Amino acid sequence: MACFMWTGRRKSMTNPKKKNNREILCAFFGSGAESGDALAQLQRLGLEPALVIRNKELPPEIYNTEWDVFVVASYGKILPKAVLDIPKHGCLNIHPSLLPKFRGPSPVLSAILGDERKTGVTIMQMNEEMDTGPIVAQASIEIDEEEWPQKGSLLTTMLFTEGANLLVEIMPQWIAGGIKPEPQNNSEATYTRKFTDEDARIDPRGDARAQFLKIMAFDKNPRAYFLDSRNRRIIVTDAEIKADKLEILKVIPEGKKEMPYADFLRGQK
Repeated sequence: MACFMWTGRRKSMTNPKKKNNREILCAFFGSGAESGDALAQLQRLGLEPALVIRNKELPPEIYNTEWDVFVVASYGKILPKAVLDIPKHGCLNIHPSLLPKFRGPSPVLSAILGDERKTGVTIMQMNEEMDTGPIVAQASIEIDEEEWPQKGSLLTTMLFTEGANLLVEIMPQWIAGGIKPEPQNNSEATYTRKFTDEDARIDPRGDARAQFLKIMAFDKNPRAYFLDSRNRRIIVTDAEIKADKLEILKVIPEGKKEMPYADFLRGQK
């Protein structure tokens, strides 16, 4: 199972009067599919954004409304200072890693590929650079060894959902001025990159653990695959490691439906 815990990256200054989350006027920015997980959880917990922005074009309401805060989760655009300065209490970003580790566009997949069972989520006050702003709060997660690695899409949903939980928990205190954000230690920063289709290609005869991590990480856009003897793409949907060897269990051959790998091999003869 997965267990979330505070990592201590939250400092209370005072105990001022707090706004209820339903009284907070916020706008939500999120263009990636995973941002929907965060948004849905915020809404379930009573932090309902007055405006949801899914594309890169900003509506007039952004500029002519007295916002309390902006919330950003997987938004495909770096917000300029002119936008960051609009809300009274700044812009808070849900980032699915323990910053400063795994800055950049692919923290979840990078954690899986790096075989790191301990990861987490950060609420960061945004600045003009990518993922370098001060830390408002963090929660760590360590997944049991028998349940690791998780599939990329599942871990992504888990982290963005927990990020929303964390944001809702700290938001009243943040709005009240009761949290002092902590600067990141840039000397400890690591960086991720946007993965390509080629990154998802596996070598069934390569290192078993490395190939298995790829299969688990790349379960959705891009998807783990290999090329058969006829140069056809074979998507791998399920696999396991037995006796230190990779065993592919299910595949989707090019132009066909998902099938057991054993059936695919029989059809190759």
